Amino acid sequence: MKIQISNMNLKQIAESGQCFRWKEINTDTFVIPGDSGKNIGLPDLTIKQEGDIFELSCNDDDWNSQWYEYFDMPTDYEEVKERIFSSGDEHAIEAYKEGAGIRILRQSLWEMIVTFLVSQNNNIKRITASVDAICDLNGGRFPYPGDIKPKIFEEINLGLGYRVPYLKEIYEYAAENPRWLTKLQSMSFEEANATLQERKGIGPKVANCICLFGLHQVDAFPIDTHVKQFLKEYYPNGFDFEYYKGIAGIIQQYLFYYELKHK
Repeated sequence: MKIQISNMNLKQIAESGQCFRWKEINTDTFVIPGDSGKNIGLPDLTIKQEGDIFELSCNDDDWNSQWYEYFDMPTDYEEVKERIFSSGDEHAIEAYKEGAGIRILRQSLWEMIVTFLVSQNNNIKRITASVDAICDLNGGRFPYPGDIKPKIFEEINLGLGYRVPYLKEIYEYAAENPRWLTKLQSMSFEEANATLQERKGIGPKVANCICLFGLHQVDAFPIDTHVKQFLKEYYPNGFDFEYYKGIAGIIQQYLFYYELKHK
């Protein structure tokens, strides 16, 4: 099927540090695992971009049940653009122009929990390799609680280093508490953020990443080294969270992407 989508650029999304299982066929074409969203049984999606026209390998039913939400179609990114350009925030405007096609994907909560535990003190290339290695434990599909034995992280060297006990503990906990993920999805940002930090290895930055990318709580604003740098350089008097209330996490992605491109 073909569809027109404004304010979306596959290459920018792939390089924005929020998804680590997309496979790049070429600059304009990517394969996205079918279990990346809320439905884990769908076939992989091949998506090709030509301007604002996208050619997808899925049918209408799969688009409506999975990919429409996955690509965050319910969010009005034109309104986000207008808010930025009305802000007087020159750096946010510049960052938006650099990464205007970035969207906050609505990805699997469980995948985001595991992925951002892996992401600590790591770069995109190594994170991707580690996530691929974890998927290899489950025949290439992302392993959910119960799909693999948690001890496997101690038995096989996946290059996870000090993160091994974090992964073992989260798989054990989620398997023993099957309603935990559902409860997280019903919580406010503050509740979910605090609840996530009860788990081993999840601090404020990782919790905010999970809230933003796994729960689509778009006031979450993850702060890592890159973010600290641009906040210090461009916002010495403080970032205007009040003005950007309701979209702060989206703005963070534009700013983060700009920092990655210009570091």
